[in-house]
Amino acid sequence: MSLVGRKFPSITVDAMSEMGDDLKINIFEEATKNNEKILLFWYPKDFTFVCPTELHAFQEALGEFEKRNTKVIGASCDTNEVHFAWLNTAKENGGIEGVTYPILADTHRQLANTLGIVDQDFEYDEEGNETFTGSNVTYRATYLVDETGKIFHESVNDMPLGRNVKEYLRLIDAYTHVQKHGEVCPANWEEGKDAMNANRESTAEYLAKHQN
Repeated sequence: MSLVGRKFPSITVDAMSEMGDDLKINIFEEATKNNEKILLFWYPKDFTFVCPTELHAFQEALGEFEKRNTKVIGASCDTNEVHFAWLNTAKENGGIEGVTYPILADTHRQLANTLGIVDQDFEYDEEGNETFTGSNVTYRATYLVDETGKIFHESVNDMPLGRNVKEYLRLIDAYTHVQKHGEVCPANWEEGKDAMNANRESTAEYLAKHQN
């Protein structure tokens, strides 16, 4: 079930800062109390393969998110101690040294299970006996949350598929445009391009103007 258009669950989770400080973070409260957008991205597990490439990619784009009044937060079901060890492992050794945004440590999977993003698959034999076949880690889920705590985007990748960080910047730009101007953003919209009013006439004008 999609959570888009709903308030983000108000659940407080342990987290780790880049300085090794133990934190408590509630995504809904972070957005609403600080009047900022939140990008929360989940990855399967520390000390793995695709995951560090994503954490570094979000770090490299951190300044662009900050320009858009958007706080980046990572998350997995590993412990704060494992996060700390990974943060102190050099990039050339597969670590995430240099990452400065906080990382949730949802070790009890309360938030991840509420979001429905944990791989908990089961198989059944002909007699109906159940066998757990999942990994009990999260998929690569991403949530964009606005200043009211509402989710305006969610996406979930299977574990082998890394994300395109630039797409989330585009989505934030589009949503901010909608907030400021009340217009809607057509396919492939980017900052500075034409948007539309939400009516037939405006759509027709847009399509006529942008014929291939």
